[in-house]
Amino acid sequence: MTKLKASISSSLSEGLSLGDDGQPRCSWALKITGFVNYHDKEWGFPVEDEYRLFEKICLEGFQSGLSWKTVLDKRPAFREVFLDFNFEKIAQFDQKDVHRLMDDARIIRHRGKIEATINNARQACKAVETYGSLAALVWQYEPSPVKAIAGTLPVPSKTEHSAKFAVDLKKLGWRFFGPTTAYAFMQAMGLVNDHMEGCIVRDECEASRAKFVRPGYVENSADVVG
Repeated sequence: MTKLKASISSSLSEGLSLGDDGQPRCSWALKITGFVNYHDKEWGFPVEDEYRLFEKICLEGFQSGLSWKTVLDKRPAFREVFLDFNFEKIAQFDQKDVHRLMDDARIIRHRGKIEATINNARQACKAVETYGSLAALVWQYEPSPVKAIAGTLPVPSKTEHSAKFAVDLKKLGWRFFGPTTAYAFMQAMGLVNDHMEGCIVRDECEASRAKFVRPGYVENSADVVG
């Protein structure tokens, strides 16, 4: 590291580090190879796509007890075996599919998590029937009023909103989705903006959130479970 870069790094706020391009980013993105692109292009940007939302719910469940890098490295294989997380198709999986997936060394072979993914696919189908879309169910758990967080440490591992999210989904029959998993999902899918203040991506992420049209409910849809 050059003296100039070292000087700049020493002046950065806690939770920020300089990347190879000299730009400040959330420190976690620079600690593990392969995280910069995920941090810059995905993490914190609002998502409405049904299959991406379902994918993230499932992968956060698979991550439980493991590192996100392990899951991210295996994401292409997960997408292949779970049909790009098309939950209508996964909902049709049976025990033969469970055995097939348990034999696939490219993914995390945990029977409970695999069976939870199939179960959750069925719950996602029900969510579409009830709310009009999976996105409409998910986005009602965005903290209100809609605003950026402080962007400082410590970043919470769970919040009252993620706790309610997890409890409500459990009541609806979803599995492997606790308060901590729910908050990690909220961070990644843009329901909150947890990029550090001064991070090169923070303002871009918040601008995207400001323009994002929150999915609404279908007429006469059910209220939040509670």
